[in-house]
Amino acid sequence: MTSEPQPQISLESSFNSYKAVEIEHKWQEHWKKSNLYKTKQPIANQKTFYALSMFPYPSGSLHMGHVRNYVITDVIARLHRMKGEAVLHPMGWDAFGLPAENAARERGIEANTWTNTNIDQMRTQLKRLGLSIDWDKEIRTCHEDYYKWTQYIFLELFKAGLAYQKSATVNWDPIDKTVLANEQVDSNGRSWRSGAKVEKRKLKQWFLKITDYAEELLQDLNKLKGWPENVKLMQENWIGKSIGAEIDFLIKDSNLNQKIKIFTTRADTLFGANYIVISPDHSIIDDIIDVKYKQNLEDFRESINNLSDQDRTSETKTKTGIYIGREAINPVTGKVIPIWVGDYVLSTYATGAVMGVPAHDDRDYGFATKYSLPITYVIQDSKVSSNDQLKKAYTQKGILINSGNFTGLDSDVAKSKIIELGEKKGWANRKVSYKLRDWLISRQRFWGCPIPVIHCNSCGVLGVEKESLPIKLVTPNNDKSNLKNKADKIICPKCKQPATPETDTMDTFMCSSWYFLRYVDNKNTNKPFSSELIDKWLPVDQYVGGIEHAILHLLYSRFLVKALKSTKLINIDEPFNNLLTQGMVQGLTFRNKITHKYVASKLIKDPLNPIDPDTGEHLDILYEKMSKSKYNGVEPSEVINKYGADTARLFILFKAPPEKDLEWNESDVEGQFRFINRIWRIFSDTSSNFELKYVSPSFKPKNLSKDDKELRRVIHKTIKEVTQDLELNSQFNTAISELMILLNAIYEYKDKCNPVIINQSLTALTILIAPFAPHLSEELWELLGKDNSIHDQSWLKFDPSVLIEEEYKLIIQVNGKVRGFIMVPSNYNEAQIKQSSLNSQVAKKWLNGRDAKRLIIIKGKLINIVV
Repeated sequence: MTSEPQPQISLESSFNSYKAVEIEHKWQEHWKKSNLYKTKQPIANQKTFYALSMFPYPSGSLHMGHVRNYVITDVIARLHRMKGEAVLHPMGWDAFGLPAENAARERGIEANTWTNTNIDQMRTQLKRLGLSIDWDKEIRTCHEDYYKWTQYIFLELFKAGLAYQKSATVNWDPIDKTVLANEQVDSNGRSWRSGAKVEKRKLKQWFLKITDYAEELLQDLNKLKGWPENVKLMQENWIGKSIGAEIDFLIKDSNLNQKIKIFTTRADTLFGANYIVISPDHSIIDDIIDVKYKQNLEDFRESINNLSDQDRTSETKTKTGIYIGREAINPVTGKVIPIWVGDYVLSTYATGAVMGVPAHDDRDYGFATKYSLPITYVIQDSKVSSNDQLKKAYTQKGILINSGNFTGLDSDVAKSKIIELGEKKGWANRKVSYKLRDWLISRQRFWGCPIPVIHCNSCGVLGVEKESLPIKLVTPNNDKSNLKNKADKIICPKCKQPATPETDTMDTFMCSSWYFLRYVDNKNTNKPFSSELIDKWLPVDQYVGGIEHAILHLLYSRFLVKALKSTKLINIDEPFNNLLTQGMVQGLTFRNKITHKYVASKLIKDPLNPIDPDTGEHLDILYEKMSKSKYNGVEPSEVINKYGADTARLFILFKAPPEKDLEWNESDVEGQFRFINRIWRIFSDTSSNFELKYVSPSFKPKNLSKDDKELRRVIHKTIKEVTQDLELNSQFNTAISELMILLNAIYEYKDKCNPVIINQSLTALTILIAPFAPHLSEELWELLGKDNSIHDQSWLKFDPSVLIEEEYKLIIQVNGKVRGFIMVPSNYNEAQIKQSSLNSQVAKKWLNGRDAKRLIIIKGKLINIVV
């Protein structure tokens, strides 16, 4: 494509200094006018490439973590555009959620106003980074033209039986006053958003049946070859597949032959089961408990009510429980054993009941020791003769003891045979269980996507007719307590009687679990997306975001794609082919080692010996994740105003590999600014000697000097290395290092080489740096006489024949010690290498007349002369 003519800056004036802000503004305006980054549908057999960053919550201002995420994706998108592929690189806003609701309430304005103002501000900031985003694809999850289709997708799931409502004990955030999914409670039992200690409440809630896809989600992790192994492992552990058996324990003296069903992966320890523990909210408790123990049960339930599941199951917490006055019968031994309630047993996992085998489970051992319950060893290490001296649980496999006819069998063999016996007698069956629970999506707030169902006293729960979508937001003057009063009564479409709309809204992760589908067809008013366009663009080729989303967003997105495939809306199995989880951006941080209070750097007089201005105490110097509360953040706009966006981009890419944490350092930023200015100066130096002009690096001039050949070799080596760094493993830092090496070579040879070769090197440098520094490269491209955009230029290919060096440095060792080197023609055979080495001044000096006993040659590297 040929761009419109650009205002020319004379070489004399342009080379005085590199005016980053002025030049960047010029090209950003040009890109906007020319629609350079508008997504083009693929033609014929053109390959597509979908590059996507995880879309941000519109907080109102960018931070350096955002910059790193979006710049990484931009480099990848630009590379594939230059490789001739049709590229989709969109952006949108994850706009619902409590922060906007709370901020709006505090300021007395509408959440919609607050959110849209922030979006406008952040969009302006993003555009200053020079990202190749197609802004025509922009979406906002809080807009009717988006959440209408979120509701549509919910109705499809509801119709398929994948969305349901039930009463459940849920995680309650007392600060944000809403329900949290299990995945939104951290390992310390605190809310992922507010940090509040999570409580337990019984509420009627909406769930999605993610558990129906547990095995598929687990098995299809093997398809994700482009995902980091640690992310896949985190999802595997969260799904938590266990292969075992369900075993029925008959309740003693039960008139109804009631049974407690337990799940175990260690049926080989059944002979050592000396008690049963059930969850405090198990459905059978109130039917079987001895009345004398009911108050104890209520007191116990009250004592653990505010404990999270993580608290209750923590390995470091002492397990507690109470006896309920009833017994069960061990099915394999016939032994009568007590039934207990324990805080560490969860009703949401497996059957909500476990058998207590203290001799072979650390948790059970602690519980039995605390409450003086019997401990019976039924497995011992095959290498010892007895467990008599053991004062702890033996948790490994071994040989069965004290196990009737199964004594002497190997654990694995006995496990299978005991289950077989139970299957024959009707008290056992093989079972696969998962830790994964159904996804709780109900939220008690107004700034979220309304759940499109109604409640009719006669007809029950009904989905809203799709023609009525969207069910619009209810915004009761930012007062959630009045939400039910504000909900208008509606008419049931079946019985025509008054009905009540659902007042809960959806978890924001529902909105963010399909947004990548909407981008491909965001103007469609008839359906959420075209399945034909999904087939053309999806799965996303490269997804970039933080590892903190490994379980929540990434697992939910995988589930939703599989659920939509089962409802025939799409044909793909997985949403993201390749995943890059970038590290955090850390800032220089000062913290009082006694009070742990953070101190702003502007209050520090001597950064090398920082003192707390309030207490006079010495401060720790740390690098921690940038945060307002730690006073260690850096505003991207400040960096761009001072150095330009290309400098910020280069720093963020060069400082560390993308998956590693990055430590912000002003001097390193200045280093990248100097790099850009060195590039600018080499163009200035060249223009003073001869005409700057585009020369293709693939052009092969004749009659090349030795210096010409060497610089061409560096050019093609750089093309090869940069391409491999970008295509194979996204190692942007080493790619930029290669560009620095090329620049150094140009400076070295600028007065030695033919002008054609110098222009070739400048052309190559300009094209190769384009994905990293898009504004600078456009300006240099124009100086090389080109009137089209460099970002429409084809990516370079290296010539293998140019990489062959005519000679190389051969290291000479004598008795294994390096003594010097000689230059050797690349086509020399071993005999010629030996002769040249022995005739060299290095060898003559160190041999000193002695004969060589042996010569060891590593061709292309060294020769070792043994004397």
